[in-house]
Amino acid sequence: QVQLVESGGGLVQYGGSLRLSCAAPVSRIGTYRMGWYRQAAGKQREMVALITSGDSTTYADSVKGRFTISRDNAKIAVHLQMNNLKPEDTATYYCYLQISETDSWGHGTLVIVSS
Repeated sequence: QVQLVESGGGLVQYGGSLRLSCAAPVSRIGTYRMGWYRQAAGKQREMVALITSGDSTTYADSVKGRFTISRDNAKIAVHLQMNNLKPEDTATYYCYLQISETDSWGHGTLVIVSS
């Protein structure tokens, strides 16, 4: 597994914005898929947004139009711009990296959206 370094969580008001970032301290790894999952209290972990090394993106229906995932071409890193945040977005957000069917997870960063 690869160690993932997350940043950017915090407390924000309803309608506000946050930007999450995640970096993997590795060099060239070929094709990969990277992104974010989240887990709210008492709920299962769910996919939020993913991006491939070929820039194909996938979003959960609940965040489409509000969240944007992007990747850094210079290094293995992704960013999640979260706009128009809602209380139901409150969760621990986990960075995810898949390389050749091997999954790596970050420790999680907490996002709290107050109403």
